[in-house]
Amino acid sequence: MKFPPDYPYSPPSIRFLTKVWHPNVYENGDLCISILHPPVDDPQSGELPCERWNPTQNVRTILLSVISLLNEPNTFSPANVDASVMYRRWRDSKGKDKEYENIIRKQVSGGRAEAEKDGVEIPMTLEDYCIKTRVRAPEANMDMTDFYVDDYDIEEDDDDEDISADEYEDADDSGNGES
Repeated sequence: MKFPPDYPYSPPSIRFLTKVWHPNVYENGDLCISILHPPVDDPQSGELPCERWNPTQNVRTILLSVISLLNEPNTFSPANVDASVMYRRWRDSKGKDKEYENIIRKQVSGGRAEAEKDGVEIPMTLEDYCIKTRVRAPEANMDMTDFYVDDYDIEEDDDDEDISADEYEDADDSGNGES
């Protein structure tokens, strides 16, 4: 993911470094997704302006959109026409046409081998992939009646009032340039 100097006013770009056979990924690895297209009105694109980049997008929303696109390709505007045709054939055959699936399996296998070479562990099951979170036990009801009571042990000393402003020295710097 590369961010331009004027981000967030211009969208970042995403390029896969390993081969990805997908209807919305160009041969060079560039990802074609509406939210990363510049916010210009282009009637020829088939995209509504609201589907394009806007500065409220952030890394989280971009990645969620990418994951969604990878799971559900946009075959109406493919970056890789051959992958789009194969994907539609696979989808329409309900998985009986194995050409798309076989290419994907090869890529996953190659990616897994490359990751292991780099010391990266790839989850193999949904359980491995999903992070288990522990639910905290609810805290006991707290008594908030004395929430604003200060429990400082301050001894009042009447002698402090006898010191004049000229006699009082404060060694602490308040940060405003005065001492």
